Amino acid sequence: MNAALGAVMATMTAGAAFAQDPITIGYSIARTGIYAAAAPSQENPYKLWQKQVNAEGGLELPDGERRPVEFVSYDDQSNPANTVRIYEKLITQDDVDLLAAPWGTPMHLALAPVLQRYKMPMVGNTAASVQLRNVAPGYIWFPTSAIPDAMGAELAKMMQAEGVETAALLANELPYSQEFRSFLIPALEEVGIEVTVDESYPPDVKDMTSMLVEVREAAPDAVVAMTYPADSFLFAGQARELGIEAPFVMSLIGPTIDAYRKANGAGANGIVSSAHWSSEADAWPKGQAFFDAYVAEFGEEPDALDSALAYMSMEILQQAVAEAGLDPEVLRGAIAEGTFDTINGEVRFDGVQNVVTPTGFVQIQDGKIELVWPEAVKTADFAPKQGW
Repeated sequence: MNAALGAVMATMTAGAAFAQDPITIGYSIARTGIYAAAAPSQENPYKLWQKQVNAEGGLELPDGERRPVEFVSYDDQSNPANTVRIYEKLITQDDVDLLAAPWGTPMHLALAPVLQRYKMPMVGNTAASVQLRNVAPGYIWFPTSAIPDAMGAELAKMMQAEGVETAALLANELPYSQEFRSFLIPALEEVGIEVTVDESYPPDVKDMTSMLVEVREAAPDAVVAMTYPADSFLFAGQARELGIEAPFVMSLIGPTIDAYRKANGAGANGIVSSAHWSSEADAWPKGQAFFDAYVAEFGEEPDALDSALAYMSMEILQQAVAEAGLDPEVLRGAIAEGTFDTINGEVRFDGVQNVVTPTGFVQIQDGKIELVWPEAVKTADFAPKQGW
């Protein structure tokens, strides 16, 4: 490991002892730094998937042979430059067989040229940006449908359908929130919803009082807080303290994490958030099995956004390896051209994007994550928020 990676911890784990040579899968994750609060929602599904695969005898290859899965992972410290160096090390020094994705859009975007250079395929997961469409297709794919331009248009439609006429917007200054804001504002204008408050705040915000007082005075029909996980807790706590009352309250990222609902109790009910998966959906029978296994393993519910995406990415990789094996070029073709059965239903890629999964939103109702948009896949009707 070079000096730049001196502070980065490596972990190698195998679910059980096997006689066969393991299949090694490498990745980096933000165990420290600004994104650390979100990383377990991605890494836990990796660990669950590994345990399940190894319990079945290992990852299946085209000839029917099964080999155990071993992870090689490092802390990228929430730094895209570290991500690049780590994946170069995984490919050239650790000589891993396969790659899993890091956490976050900046890491994925920084990593894409590395995958192209070394011709190593990787199924992404926790990345969402219109910039993803500019990534050269070939060695990286993005299962999410939570792309900001589509989300802005869909959220505006949903808000209009629920009778929203005025909205207050609060946005973290981190890229995903700001990109979503840039598409949401014109989408709201297009459907005739007036933006009465429009404020941004730093990622390390410690107090949102002044912004929330402004929101309270404006008394909008909707409050859309474009949060990341850490500030989603702050927003909920201070909105409750200040008596923010609106029938439509959204917190972009954070509420789908189990700890959020535990921290906020009944006050979490009615919060809308970004996700396109729910274990409650009858159309996706594999979803409930994943949910139950996750709860049994970790003692908490999976994040309906990041945990679902992380597990989906491993399902796609597993199915592609069963068809194509470990040769990077053959595997690349299998991912690019295949149709995959996941906990979020069918997934198929056109270029780098999943073209099947619809953009959706969830709402916490009686402590459960329910899909409330779009109509075609919803598991419950939207319910106006009734206090905190």
